[in-house]
Amino acid sequence: MNRATPPITGYHAHVYFDADTIDQARALCEAAARHFPLAMGRVHAQPVGPHPDWSCQLGFRAELFGEVLPWLNAHRAGLTVFVHPVTGDQLADHRDFAIWLGRSRPLDLSQFRDLTAGPA
Repeated sequence: MNRATPPITGYHAHVYFDADTIDQARALCEAAARHFPLAMGRVHAQPVGPHPDWSCQLGFRAELFGEVLPWLNAHRAGLTVFVHPVTGDQLADHRDFAIWLGRSRPLDLSQFRDLTAGPA
């Protein structure tokens, strides 16, 4: 099947952490926000949305992908970072176009399936 790739308007990088690494994750996200023109979201000390772990989101323009990803990979110091594009199709963004820095984790994609499901 030859499926056209939807336009990518940006990326989200979700830095995963736990109670032992929250300070490390916060420092990483704050450093990224100082180093790049990106938006740092809240530091969530609980799973949010499809994410199985505590996380903080970094949102950035598509043009910054080639700078932000290598920087995150070099500075994550063992933290897992889940990266996905923003195309308007959240299910595909999280399932088909995902990039993992570190070990992958299972996502709960059921909320996105509900949005794309047709009539019963």
